Amino acid sequence: MSVRSHRWMRRAAAAAAGAALAVGSVGTAQAAELDFLHDVSGTSYIASTDSTIAVGPTTLSTTLDNTTGNFTGHMPLPGTRTKFEVIGFIPVEADVAFVEAAPVTGDIDIRNNLTPVRSTASYYIKLSNIKIVGFPTFTGPYCRTKNPVTIPANTPEGESFNLLKGGTLQGDFTIGDFQNCGLNTWLINLLVPGSGNTLNVNVTNGRYIPAS
Repeated sequence: MSVRSHRWMRRAAAAAAGAALAVGSVGTAQAAELDFLHDVSGTSYIASTDSTIAVGPTTLSTTLDNTTGNFTGHMPLPGTRTKFEVIGFIPVEADVAFVEAAPVTGDIDIRNNLTPVRSTASYYIKLSNIKIVGFPTFTGPYCRTKNPVTIPANTPEGESFNLLKGGTLQGDFTIGDFQNCGLNTWLINLLVPGSGNTLNVNVTNGRYIPAS
């Protein structure tokens, strides 16, 4: 192994140790904010259309207050394509985009050995390029949910989350009505909104970002 590789490994180990020590300093008088970056990928099941869409791959950037365990951050979601069938045999497909409505917020119980995470993300869901039986329909560029969709993402009961290794986050959410979808607004609101939707993502490869 080269001298350069040894130096890189020592620096990485020092950064990880620094993050662990900083997080472990709960209860000290001096507050500290730590920046982390994680990789995220997973799926979301939409109950009303009985379809599954990809979530990510993307990154979650957060700033953690190590005195409270509270954090805030951003997780931009790439667009995806969904396909489902109406009445069991009419094929429908559409492009799905997620527009961040508010930062991701939450907390990690850094004083608990299981270190569970509780968090909430908020997005407008946009639909475009909708095709029914292969034929395009006009929805325009502004077809989206009237209100942001609030999506909880929490550590499953009995599991743990590690700031550097990551963990699984899950949640159930409801999709509300859409607006500005042209003549298709009524059809979209008939097919898509509803409860019982689920999120399941894996958060991995946590990196502590030292302050510049």
